[in-house]
Amino acid sequence: MAEGRAAARPLVPALMFVALVVAVVGSLGAPLITEVAGEFEVSLAAAQWTLTAPLLVGALATPVLGRLGAGPHRRRVVLVTLAVVVAGSVLTVVPPSFGWLLAGRVAQGTGLGLTALMMGVARDHLPAGRSGPAIALLSVASTAGIGIGYPLAGLLTGVAGLPAAYGLGLLITAVALVAAWRTVPQAPPGRSASVDVPGAALLGAALLALLLAISQTTLWTDHPAVLAVLLAASAVLLAAWVRRERRCDAPLVDLALLRHPAVAGANAIMLLGGVGMYLLLTLVTRYVQTPGSAGYGFGVDVFVAGLVLVPFSALGFAGGRLVPVARGRLAATTLLAAGGAVVLAALLVFASARGGLWLAFAVMGLLGLGVGVFCAAMPAAILAVTPAGETSSAMSFNQVVRSVGFSVGSALGGLVLEAHTGPGATFPDESGYTVAALAGAAAMAVTILITLLLRRPAGARAATPPPGRCTTS
Repeated sequence: MAEGRAAARPLVPALMFVALVVAVVGSLGAPLITEVAGEFEVSLAAAQWTLTAPLLVGALATPVLGRLGAGPHRRRVVLVTLAVVVAGSVLTVVPPSFGWLLAGRVAQGTGLGLTALMMGVARDHLPAGRSGPAIALLSVASTAGIGIGYPLAGLLTGVAGLPAAYGLGLLITAVALVAAWRTVPQAPPGRSASVDVPGAALLGAALLALLLAISQTTLWTDHPAVLAVLLAASAVLLAAWVRRERRCDAPLVDLALLRHPAVAGANAIMLLGGVGMYLLLTLVTRYVQTPGSAGYGFGVDVFVAGLVLVPFSALGFAGGRLVPVARGRLAATTLLAAGGAVVLAALLVFASARGGLWLAFAVMGLLGLGVGVFCAAMPAAILAVTPAGETSSAMSFNQVVRSVGFSVGSALGGLVLEAHTGPGATFPDESGYTVAALAGAAAMAVTILITLLLRRPAGARAATPPPGRCTTS
């Protein structure tokens, strides 16, 4: 027992480090978009793909990695994926062209699916009393890590240019690969190695169409027919995927588990909650960078805008640490509602008070606290009814749902602000920020209501389908 505890000690920080690294690298493109556009002489819309492309790839890779991580080759999957991320990081440091930079960012995006695998490792190899808190913090790290990369990327870009900022990504991904190689153990024996490749292709295509439709806000206003085609294609592909998974003994995602009221409810809560969380994150960072000549805003540079996110990360981890302590007295659904209520409060504060830069710091701290509690409680709601062998798969699907919610939140904020931008104006009217924040508040209010209505029998467990291969009849 003492030996197991000793082995667990280096494992927890390694898992946390990997989760933080993929969050930092995934968001690394956000503060660098303007610099990329100038460096490679491309439009801002083209430079935006250095952020959009890895997020899309991450959403596609997450369910596949989740299924692979549930099998016997989890250690190999983790190491190979991190090696791909490191290779992509090399391409971003000294790219000969914008195309090479974009290719590197695409490769980095594959790592966004690793957080669910880290949760599977924690559940399989940590003592029962430590796995829950570790998984909670891993869930928080995958979001709160954003606030670490922003200020560092901004500072390095200002001091030494783009290569230094992307060099940060190369350094930390290389260290993460070494840490994973030294600490991540083999998966327990007896796991199925089957992966439904056609099912993965169907789900990937459906998610790609959906996220393109959501994230490209110009389609909403300028090309509604293209938007309708993408949404219809996504619906058809998702229906085909569901039909195939029902005939599969070893599906990419266990649909029976997804239909469990606790899991279905948690995913619905994550989708709606993600809208409000990410909407406020994008509103605040955009607001503080707006020059005072617009009649509002503070005109801060990328580095200071990144510092605004530091309270988000710091209080996010603090909120995550509170959840394991509170779990002995409160149900996961109660904690989800509490986290949602804090996010709702942050949205309402931003909607009503934006007169000082300190308020932006305060709002981001409040948001971080709510997100930390919310994200840390989410795994408890799902894993209470999930077999240990399905941890990676179940949490990977939740991560995909979160990505969709974040994309909707980002798009919604952009559309509301665009609607409040007058003809020929560069910046929207300040009232647009109020309307957008209230829209996020409405999403969070519905999230809290659903959470309070969600009740599940304690100790319920989902059945695990027998390993096998997909049938065609």
